[in-house]
Amino acid sequence: MEQHLIETIEDGVATLKLNRPDRLNALSTPIMEGLLEALPRLSKDASVGAIVLTGTGRAFCAGGDVKSMAEGSSARAFDDAVTHLRGRMEVSRLLHELPKPTIAMINGVAAGAGLSLALACDLRIAAKSARLVTAFANIGFSGDFGGSYFLSKLVGTGKARELYFTSDPIDAKQAAALGIVNRVVADDQLGETCMALARKLAHGPRIALAMMKENFNTAESATLATLLDLEARHQIETGRTEDHKEAARAFVQKRAPVFVGR
Repeated sequence: MEQHLIETIEDGVATLKLNRPDRLNALSTPIMEGLLEALPRLSKDASVGAIVLTGTGRAFCAGGDVKSMAEGSSARAFDDAVTHLRGRMEVSRLLHELPKPTIAMINGVAAGAGLSLALACDLRIAAKSARLVTAFANIGFSGDFGGSYFLSKLVGTGKARELYFTSDPIDAKQAAALGIVNRVVADDQLGETCMALARKLAHGPRIALAMMKENFNTAESATLATLLDLEARHQIETGRTEDHKEAARAFVQKRAPVFVGR
């Protein structure tokens, strides 16, 4: 039986690869259950310092499986359907909130909920040939997996609404200009570039990176005073870690620090 989600861990980086290339990695029950199991586990795995999400073949993720929708799967009762979908959407919250950097390696089309998953990650590296589209309006959906939240934060509410209302696709260059993706690289350099970044983060000061991520997540909705309280606490906490002491010594000794994650 084909494995819909492939997990590998190497050099401190966990890679989760969606593996339904025949359906452009459209989300399936095995993919969703796999992500919901893997992300909490990897967030606690001491051997993992960064997580990369990507797809097999020519797509990152086409979102929901529209072909299956058209085939008419059995409908759940309304409240059960809402509860079921909300549970699956926890994947976006996990990618956004787990205390390790998450990177979307966008190797091709990212559409609908697939785009939402990429937006939920901390960073996005896109191949030059990648195409991004909200897609929901094209099939009469309103949108899920937090895309409206993340896209509004990245490009502002006006542009986010335009991209949702029109479902106009954008290429990687346009996505970079809008601030949706962090970097655009040649297709044949995507894996090398993304994994080099992931390894750098995985080998960095993990406690500090986790607290940085919490600071930014808090900044999205908290008052300035609340954020300043959190930053003060985190700054003192990180200042007492072995990683900070090692970095200070390395600075004086003019060498690269060796972080140990404590």
